[in-house]
Amino acid sequence: MPQNENLAQLSKAGVSVWLDDLSRDRILTGDLQSLVDEYSVVGVTTNPTIFAAAISGSDCYDEQVHDLAVTRVSVEEALRTITAADVRDACDLLRPVHDRQPGDGRVSLEVAPGLASDTDATAAEAAHLWWLVDRPNLFIKIPATQAGLPAITTTIARGISVNVTLIFSLERYRAVMDAYLTGLEQRLAKHPDADLSELESVASFFVSRVDTEIDKRLDKAGADPSLKGKAAVANAQLAYQAYEEVFSSDRWRALEEKGARRQRPLWASTGVKNPDYPDTLYVSELIAPGTVNTMPEKTMKAYADHGSPGTPVQESYDEAAAVMQSISEAGVDLDDVFRALEEEGVQKFVDSWDELTESVRKELEDKK
Repeated sequence: MPQNENLAQLSKAGVSVWLDDLSRDRILTGDLQSLVDEYSVVGVTTNPTIFAAAISGSDCYDEQVHDLAVTRVSVEEALRTITAADVRDACDLLRPVHDRQPGDGRVSLEVAPGLASDTDATAAEAAHLWWLVDRPNLFIKIPATQAGLPAITTTIARGISVNVTLIFSLERYRAVMDAYLTGLEQRLAKHPDADLSELESVASFFVSRVDTEIDKRLDKAGADPSLKGKAAVANAQLAYQAYEEVFSSDRWRALEEKGARRQRPLWASTGVKNPDYPDTLYVSELIAPGTVNTMPEKTMKAYADHGSPGTPVQESYDEAAAVMQSISEAGVDLDDVFRALEEEGVQKFVDSWDELTESVRKELEDKK
């Protein structure tokens, strides 16, 4: 089958198309390979919610769960064994992509979300997952919490590639980029001959959840309805402006001369949650070179069917700043919005992790 033209054009504009989903069914049936072949998919992201849905809705895991049950492994060990197996197989499927276009062909596996406030434990689990999957095109996902920032630096300094997740604010995004650069600098300080080109990172800037929260607060404030549905795109556009500033700095150039790769912005949470908004909104309006858009399959196929590029991100900075200023002047406390979204994001993944753990526990008991 030929590549979908809309998604192929998106790729040509510098946006890497990644799938925000993974299951053993997708791998075994060839569905993931078909998305690579026909929909320009060059990467995969996962999270606890995705794995909870995958494992609870499939019998593909029965044999492995049975083997784990009879060997009496702990629930936690079984959970990591199961998810690591899927991620390892997806890494192998995408390895040809990674070999021909470094930066893509990546599959992400997240540290346990319950560790989000524990720096040392996050860094330790990141190292363990890197060892467990043992694939060069793996990304370890670490949340951009205050405790996560030094864990990101430590993990990068150890030579482990990282997908930084749950970024909502420009302030935190700048801190994430600093954590990445600091990690590279620490690696060079300890290993002067280190090949920095082997290290890669993306910074996952969340989009749709920003509109959901800010729209709610605009309604409560009785603000101008025309401001609704604009914050998420504007916030992400300003994030790209910050990215351009940081990765044109003298500090960055010094690292680039040593082979370092840019930490690419990744647009996450790009499925539209408000049905009144265009279903391709968070793809069409966030097209910029050197970015990733990780999409639910529904959003990906919507763009494949009728997506078209909007105004280039680099031409939108002034308008984006004006939008965020207007929202603030309407009475929305943006700092509180981003704090609430981070707390909510961590809790959602903790809840999904707990659900996943309980599901695996029941499966283990049934297979004994």
